[in-house]
Amino acid sequence: MAAASDAVLDRLTALHPKLIDLSLTRTERLLAALGRPQDRLPPTIHVAGTNGKGSAIAFMRAIAEAAGLSVHAYTSPHLVRFHERIALNGRAVSEETLLDLLEECEAANGGAPVTFFEITTAAAFLAFSRRPADLLLLETGLGGRLDSTNAIAAPAVAVITPVSIDHAGFLGDTREKIAFEKAGILKPGAPCVAAPQPSDAFAAIEARAAEVAAPLLAAGRDWSVEATESGMTFRDAGAEFALPQPALRGPHQVINAGVAAAAMRCWRSDAFGRDVLAAGLAGAVWPARFQRLACGRLPSSLPEGRELWIDGGHNPAAGAALAAAATQLPGGKSLSVVCAMQVGKDAEGFIAPLAEVAERFVAVDLPGGSAGAPPERLATAARRSGLPAATAGSLEDALKQAAACDRILVCGSLYLAGAALRENG
Repeated sequence: MAAASDAVLDRLTALHPKLIDLSLTRTERLLAALGRPQDRLPPTIHVAGTNGKGSAIAFMRAIAEAAGLSVHAYTSPHLVRFHERIALNGRAVSEETLLDLLEECEAANGGAPVTFFEITTAAAFLAFSRRPADLLLLETGLGGRLDSTNAIAAPAVAVITPVSIDHAGFLGDTREKIAFEKAGILKPGAPCVAAPQPSDAFAAIEARAAEVAAPLLAAGRDWSVEATESGMTFRDAGAEFALPQPALRGPHQVINAGVAAAAMRCWRSDAFGRDVLAAGLAGAVWPARFQRLACGRLPSSLPEGRELWIDGGHNPAAGAALAAAATQLPGGKSLSVVCAMQVGKDAEGFIAPLAEVAERFVAVDLPGGSAGAPPERLATAARRSGLPAATAGSLEDALKQAAACDRILVCGSLYLAGAALRENG
């Protein structure tokens, strides 16, 4: 049964401007009408970047909670229910609270044009301003400089996760241009923790930090992380820690874990020593990030011995990270890829690294009426990479075809990953 908040969300979607222009004007107007809740937030760690934002936030949340702190978090998109985007003290916002927040924002907006993300970000700020917490973890939606979350005056710490090409139509067609937009969250005097970056992206981040006098803690210079046989080693100016393997799988998650540790120690180094970091990294949970579905309706429908994995990655850097993660799985099992992607994504760039490790590719359309790339176009991109490919009319049919291999990876979109979680029950 649909929740009452779903009807309000549908009405808010209808207010969307005909053309998306990245701007803070509508957000600032609405927040002013709501009494500027962005000025009454807990200490905030603001996170921008192309890949790894959600995983870094999951690690930071787990680290903070291991230290006994209460944590709010704002992430997007959601996988199953919108409520996931607004976490209050570690729990998804309740239906009753969300409905009240959305109706208050709807009334304050007065029917003016506003994007879905802008008005729901305003609702999140209201929620966070009214519920005490020790820390707010705030993820940008698109870019950073003109993102609605950038209405905050200054974060306790800014974080830039790895930057690569994505959303080029909005953010620019080079890493330097995209990094400029991401680095727009840097504010005067507020420190920034930067993940390992390509040199052109780092130059843009470094220039912004210098422009606003934001102390910059760069990976490889001010802090570092490396995988070891038993886990990972983290170093910063104050300490060196041997830490366990992060709970989230894949070599890229070691980087995300390092970013999280660096950011938390930048904020309060005294509160986050070795034991707290270890507990947080080992206990982090973040669905649909190279996650194995070991039970539920979908794996039980597969032939015995098959493994089912899901991931929301959808750009070339994510494809490379997934390929690296797949090669680290034990057993040397064969791999099928089930993929759906949004229109406009770099399908060939995403698929090419996966073609190096997979034996079969099955393309499906995005569920729920999302703007999906035609499956045949994805299959053609896979064939260009030398990967045998087919199409399927549904996720269920795709899994049947993919079950010719021992392992199945469902990927290419968080919308597809969310649909898999819903269908799995």
